[in-house]
Amino acid sequence: QVQLVESGGGLVQAGGSLRLSCAASGSIFSIPVMGWYRQAPGKQRELVANIPSGGTTNYADSSKGRFTISRDNAKNTVYLQMNSLKPEDTGVYYCNIVVKTRGAQIMNYWGQGTQVTVSS
Repeated sequence: QVQLVESGGGLVQAGGSLRLSCAASGSIFSIPVMGWYRQAPGKQRELVANIPSGGTTNYADSSKGRFTISRDNAKNTVYLQMNSLKPEDTGVYYCNIVVKTRGAQIMNYWGQGTQVTVSS
């Protein structure tokens, strides 16, 4: 089993910044991919950004130039630094990780979600 603990959401004015964190623990051998998704009210969950263990980061067009994803492999933690926030960034942000277990299984896990609200 793998547990994810998210933190860092909140209410911020447009133009402000927030930093999200997601720490993973449990039966983890490696984490090939870590990422963040957003679900706005009435909309489907969508990718914000992800970061492979040894490759290039990927960003949604709406995130490029404003958000930065990073990871600390020693802590099994992924971060999302969000700057120049806009009201359309409002939603529940979910951490997502792809884990390779010690038994060589590939498993997909989601965090509990953290609310980000950007006021105009």
